[in-house]
Amino acid sequence: MPGIYIHVPFCRHKCSYCDFVSFPDKIDYAEAYMACLYKELKMRGDELKNYEFDTVYFGGGTPSYIPPKLILGAMNQIRKCFRLKKDAEVTLELNPGTIGEAKVQTYLQAGINRFSIGLQTAIDEQLADLGRIHNARDYVYATKLLKGQNFSTDVMLGLKNQTKEDVRKTIELAATCGSTHISMYALTVEDGTPIYTDYLNGELPDSDEVAELYDFGRKLLEEKGFKRYEVSNFAKEGFESRHNLNYWKRGEYIGVGVSASSFMQGKRFTNTFDLDEYMKCIISGFYPAVTSEEVSEKDAKFEFVMLALRTKYGVSMNEYKAKFGSSLAEDFPNALKKSVKYLDLNGDVITIKDEYLYVQNSILMPFIEEIEQ
Repeated sequence: MPGIYIHVPFCRHKCSYCDFVSFPDKIDYAEAYMACLYKELKMRGDELKNYEFDTVYFGGGTPSYIPPKLILGAMNQIRKCFRLKKDAEVTLELNPGTIGEAKVQTYLQAGINRFSIGLQTAIDEQLADLGRIHNARDYVYATKLLKGQNFSTDVMLGLKNQTKEDVRKTIELAATCGSTHISMYALTVEDGTPIYTDYLNGELPDSDEVAELYDFGRKLLEEKGFKRYEVSNFAKEGFESRHNLNYWKRGEYIGVGVSASSFMQGKRFTNTFDLDEYMKCIISGFYPAVTSEEVSEKDAKFEFVMLALRTKYGVSMNEYKAKFGSSLAEDFPNALKKSVKYLDLNGDVITIKDEYLYVQNSILMPFIEEIEQ
């Protein structure tokens, strides 16, 4: 069942690693932008009346930075323009430095039933180095405001001077404060971001050191009852992210807002990254898409395999055949042969062995090479 992604591109301060479309100096645009976003929701909803949606996800930027009434307005518009499942999962990303009691009450009134908190690390010096606007104490305060609510916590690996002890403190803080889900992912250094200088100067851990931190964190999370269901995602039983699982199952989704991507009816399309252009297009009644492509059968096959192998659920060979009319062995004979020592076969399901899941990118290389032949 498809999901809806809402991009809120405003933040108080851009973090040193951030490569997302976000604007720390344009909060004055928020009301006008969200009015355009409401209009895009109507435009998209008019075309998707036959669909029922299972999830809504507010990402950014920092959705918790803008006035909460704008989130309430977006949810009201979504319910008006789309068929939303009664028990839909509705997630809002928040930064601990932008939250307060009144905001939380408005979010609950809007129907937000899942929160994703960007902690990254419990070490204040590392938070400052990343350009985060909060400290560990702010995170604790945010979790107290969300007591009794379903929330996830983001944890980042590969930071300057980060040790296993730092990772332990971070995971223990997230678990003690009541997280039902923890996303633990490696810092991705993009050219053009401030942290790229640290990378060039050799001040960040190398890939082997990050892999050690990951393995340490994985074991600790499992000891605390968080089961890994995707490379970077761990959850208590029954608290997996339905929105993200839809992506990994190659499900459909509609993205609304500047830079938002969509995958519907076999087509992938992305809105413009330019805020002014986005607003001008919507005001004029046009979609602000900058890219639109029909996904080829070859690409669809690879995406299906690649996304499924990121998860503990793996690739069902029966499902693959039902979807594409050919077998996995027919389409990827060489890749399966090259990767056999890294794979497990249970019934008709192929998964990457637990100990190799973190290095799944290298395992997927033969699949990429074969599909491109």
